[in-house]
Amino acid sequence: MTRRRGIIRERMLRVLFNNPSGTLTKYRIAKEAGGTYPWVHALLTQLQQDGLVKGTGVKESRELMALWQKWRLPPETRDYMLRKPLSVFSRADLDYALTTYQAENLVQNYLFPSRIDFYVHRSDLAGWHDLLVREGLVGKGNTRLLLADEHVFYNSSERGGFRVVSIPQLIVDLLAEGGVCVEAAEMLMEKKSKRGKDVTIPEL
Repeated sequence: MTRRRGIIRERMLRVLFNNPSGTLTKYRIAKEAGGTYPWVHALLTQLQQDGLVKGTGVKESRELMALWQKWRLPPETRDYMLRKPLSVFSRADLDYALTTYQAENLVQNYLFPSRIDFYVHRSDLAGWHDLLVREGLVGKGNTRLLLADEHVFYNSSERGGFRVVSIPQLIVDLLAEGGVCVEAAEMLMEKKSKRGKDVTIPEL
């Protein structure tokens, strides 16, 4: 499995979870994921044979999320210590998307935001580094910059002045974080299951 195909299959799951009702065509999913139609079609067929999807609709969400966990490509990380990290994001003119603790706190207010994890575009890395160094120190602290496939920004939302990843992306990141984050992810999945649709990020 090449890294490119690993990226595409993770993108495909991200698209499926953000559009779980099955309204997207296989061609549209391939386009959204940036993959070739034959390859994406074959992977969807395999997922259907495994009973995880029906057409392009999510059938067994927990099992499919477990597969995403297995397929997830860990992001590169850079650590910083900031005195008032949220104020930096309020003033930053660079794109980002919060995930794990802080994002979950904005979504369902269960976890204490002990660390701020956020995705950035690789092209903005130097700009973010300069900003974070001006505002704090380099090294393990309360802020973690994440570098991953640009598709992690898919269906991200802005609320209360902060941008957060999509709910499915948040769930898989929480599961990867482990510990109490797994409880928060389970709560999000339970809400999603009861509603039969994506959890909506509340207004702040």
